[in-house]
Amino acid sequence: MNNQFELPGSYKKWTWGLIGVGVLALLYGFIMLHPFEHAAPGSGDHSSTRFWAVLLQNSVYWLLVVNASMFFICVTTMAMGGWQVALRRVPEAISSVVPILGIVTFLVLMAIVWGGHTDIYIWLDKSVVAKDAILKGKSGFLNPKFFTIWSAIAIVMWWLLGRKMRSLSLESDKNGAMDYETGKKWIWKNTVWASLYTVFFGLSVASTIPWLWLMSIDAHWYSTMYSWYTFASTFVSGMSLIALFVIFLKNRGQLEYVTEEHLHDVGKFMFAFSVFWTYLWFSQYMLIWYSNQPEETKYFIERVGTAAKPGPYNGLFFLNLILNFLCPLLILMKRGVKRNWTLVTVMAVLIIFGHWIDFYQMVMPGTMKDHAEMMPFEFGVAAFFIGLIMWGVGRFLTRHPLTPKNHPFLKESMIHHT
Repeated sequence: MNNQFELPGSYKKWTWGLIGVGVLALLYGFIMLHPFEHAAPGSGDHSSTRFWAVLLQNSVYWLLVVNASMFFICVTTMAMGGWQVALRRVPEAISSVVPILGIVTFLVLMAIVWGGHTDIYIWLDKSVVAKDAILKGKSGFLNPKFFTIWSAIAIVMWWLLGRKMRSLSLESDKNGAMDYETGKKWIWKNTVWASLYTVFFGLSVASTIPWLWLMSIDAHWYSTMYSWYTFASTFVSGMSLIALFVIFLKNRGQLEYVTEEHLHDVGKFMFAFSVFWTYLWFSQYMLIWYSNQPEETKYFIERVGTAAKPGPYNGLFFLNLILNFLCPLLILMKRGVKRNWTLVTVMAVLIIFGHWIDFYQMVMPGTMKDHAEMMPFEFGVAAFFIGLIMWGVGRFLTRHPLTPKNHPFLKESMIHHT
């Protein structure tokens, strides 16, 4: 079995090329967008706002996408799943990037909060909060100290619990073949740590973190579905990222035990959570449209506009729905498509880009207001994060065996069929 991976030259070129483009974009932002200057109210200068909004959108999106890989490992572990073992090292490699992107995201958040960027988070302005009953009521958690402490705890716990799950997996490579009792104890230990991660994931990604990092941009507005919506967006993107790396390795002649049966199941996740995301999107939109309360409809008016006057984000709003619902629904529904390496690759790229647009819709209208035009700078910053992910994943894969050969469920994964 070809169980060791060496980075091909083309992979290295793409990795450093994307990071280089990202560094140039960040240099452009520092020079041209004046990130540390606060524009005077009503001046119309949104350059500094754009710089921090783009960094916020990309850092949060890509961090939650790579973090979704560990969630996938943990929920399949708790379910006693065996089918995913043959490809398990791929989500492990992706999740190893969490500490790197976690540090970057934390630095961005701290620069915004402690830099007093009220154009991103209005609740940072004490004079505004003092006159606003809604913001004053949320000041118990919408304040710099709570924001900082809980953000730090969340990122550190994702890192530590994820590292423990990866170390348990790598432990099986070193300890050799397991007998029944040893394997049973090892699986139980994995299940305990997976449950701890899943509980904390529910307390952070599935609830509080999206409220603080994203929903508080529009601090007067709230939705009880927002965190689940954010989770669905990043989880389906995370499964798409797993699919891309699995297909890449298969094309390199590795992951011999991974077949079209495994790809089919990954494709099922991509299809199912695209539909789940749409269910949450429709439920959130329909309930707000039906109740027609000004404090709730404001969020969508900023994005869609009205019948008389379409908003500046109107096109992106419906492109978001086409990319993230119609395309996966119409293309991934057929069984044969989910077994076609080329079509799954195209759909994975489309889904990841589509949900990047989704996060753009979450961040930009509340920060940039009517200045909806996209700049090459924004795609350059995205390239930087993609390059970091490629670097981190490649680093992990070259250091560890591609298949956990002593995993008790490996045989089940080898003979898996759907």
